[in-house]
Amino acid sequence: MTRQDVRKSKRLSQVLRHQPDLIGISLDEGGWTSVPALLEAFARFGEPLSFAELEGIVAASDKQRFAFNADRSLIRANQGHSVTVDLGLAPAVPPDRLYHGTARQFLASIERDGLLKMSRHHVHLHTTIDVALAVGARRGKPVVLTVDAAAMHRQGHAFYVSENDVWLTDTVPPDYITVLADPGAAGGA
Repeated sequence: MTRQDVRKSKRLSQVLRHQPDLIGISLDEGGWTSVPALLEAFARFGEPLSFAELEGIVAASDKQRFAFNADRSLIRANQGHSVTVDLGLAPAVPPDRLYHGTARQFLASIERDGLLKMSRHHVHLHTTIDVALAVGARRGKPVVLTVDAAAMHRQGHAFYVSENDVWLTDTVPPDYITVLADPGAAGGA
């Protein structure tokens, strides 16, 4: 993606996950908005975005953050909302282990309180260490945590999986978390 595409992708995340009113669009109960209305809103706010550019951003998103409906008339973010939406996800049986990436400065509070959804609808977990590491690196020195999802599921915690294979749950208590990789703890980068 070009630098301009990255900027537009970040703006798309902002309006489809957190602030649709920022550019004057609305999301339906499932998080969907009209593609023509979205493109018009981008243009109205001085950030023209063509349908071809939008398709390119959706296709090139490394984490597949966005999805079109079948006829590409609607678009939404796959997860990560802070606004009220119902993605219509059914409970699912998680893999035995899932991973969460965070920055090292948050480790003490996670060890004390667990993983909390904060302003989002769910805690985000991943099936691979590499994705968790990349997520953790966004805010500082990364730490990868292993979540005992099988034990959580046995204890009645609900899990959901988004269209782009991000596992979601309401909270992860500290008893289910172990530090898998903390490069900063041993003086590493």
